[in-house]
Amino acid sequence: MSETTPVDETRPDGDDAQFADDQTLSAEFMRAVSEAIDQRDAKVFHFLTQDMHPADIADLIGLLRDEERNVLIALLGGALPADVLAELDDDLREDVIEAMEPGKVAKAVAELETDDAAFVLEELDEEKRAEILAEVPLEDRLAVRAALDFGEDTAGRLMQREFFATPAYWTVGQIIDRMRSTEELPDQFYEVFIVDPAFKPIGAVPLSRLLRAPRETVIKDIMTGQDLRTIPVSMDQEEVAYLFEQYNLISSPVIDASDRLIGMITVDDVVEMVREETQEDMLALAGVEADTGLSDTVLETVRSRFSWLAVNLLTAIMASLVIALFGGAIEQIVALAILMPIVASMGGNAATQTLTIVVRSIATKDLTATNAARVVMRETLVGFLNGVIFAVIMGTLAGVWYFANDWGDQAAAIRLGAVVGAAMIINLLAAGLAGILVPIGLQRAGADPAVSSAVFVTTVTDIVGFFVFLGLAALVLLPGA
Repeated sequence: MSETTPVDETRPDGDDAQFADDQTLSAEFMRAVSEAIDQRDAKVFHFLTQDMHPADIADLIGLLRDEERNVLIALLGGALPADVLAELDDDLREDVIEAMEPGKVAKAVAELETDDAAFVLEELDEEKRAEILAEVPLEDRLAVRAALDFGEDTAGRLMQREFFATPAYWTVGQIIDRMRSTEELPDQFYEVFIVDPAFKPIGAVPLSRLLRAPRETVIKDIMTGQDLRTIPVSMDQEEVAYLFEQYNLISSPVIDASDRLIGMITVDDVVEMVREETQEDMLALAGVEADTGLSDTVLETVRSRFSWLAVNLLTAIMASLVIALFGGAIEQIVALAILMPIVASMGGNAATQTLTIVVRSIATKDLTATNAARVVMRETLVGFLNGVIFAVIMGTLAGVWYFANDWGDQAAAIRLGAVVGAAMIINLLAAGLAGILVPIGLQRAGADPAVSSAVFVTTVTDIVGFFVFLGLAALVLLPGA
């Protein structure tokens, strides 16, 4: 990994010097950075950021305005350090690369490990990617192209091709000498993989165990083979994350269709991927595209949110049609219009609670076919008991409020309270069922429950809530009922 470009360490004059030891992105620090950029003073910018971690510099760049960012890249010679480029948010990296010279991007890509290089280039269009790769050294170019050939969410895209492997008959001393003499070691690794003559992984030795063993020890005598977890190159990255979490892995070998060792995945790659997956699920539940970010333009943001808002509009129209069926009842009993949003809202909130837990449980494999029936029963009982509790609370409040406003006699108030209570029980019961059955059904149908569930669950709770409440009110409260 490259380091921040060395600069003249002479302390700059003026008030900016006070920020030399302040590595937080405070408002005061950002003002000093903006001032340095406005004055086209690369020396001050380097001084302010010389001790910052690449991830913090990436965050700093993300806080700059577009014009400031372009000026900064020009001040830095049309380039950013490779490790900073890899740390940029997805929605920002493409804009930064567009402002950089292709040759400088190619130089940065060549300095990165293959997984990070693929990560940097994967969102670019084919033309821009080809332009950059054309200037990358042949060996690195082939490695990056091979990584990009794998599916975006697979182990092949996540893995790095740099690893250290050894035959089972080598000694600890031979391995250490080899490590010291070669220039092709990965920048960061935790285990030595042991391979057979067909280059299939048969075991691994943590570096901590390797360094404690005598030099004459044969590596197969200290390797761990039975618990070795190999990862097929086509495995989905969520499955990879599950293996790392389930078995407390630090790194794992990646194998091809012939079971040959072709790469490795380390825990730092998995942590980053889990963060991205969690963020995607959170955005998906809100109907927002995964690549949406604060650096998007107004039009890009509108476009990314329009589709699910349009779907929500259709479901809202469906709920309104249900309300229209009972327009006569609402005209006769105005209190229904005041109370019905409460029933629907409680159902929606209850369903969202269940949905969030279920989607997360599906992602972590805590919810499977084995325990699905038990979890459905549990959520049904939870919905029913919550419905009973809130039925008593809201039914009592609605009856007292209705009677106190002199909108009816005591019997009418009791009937209204009973209607509200019954509707609350039925809707919270339906909310619990929808919150678990909808994501399970979508998963079995091959759809992503995080993306599709929310709109369907909301539709169920709105329609059931309005229909049950207004239907019961029409049966129980209207004259002649």
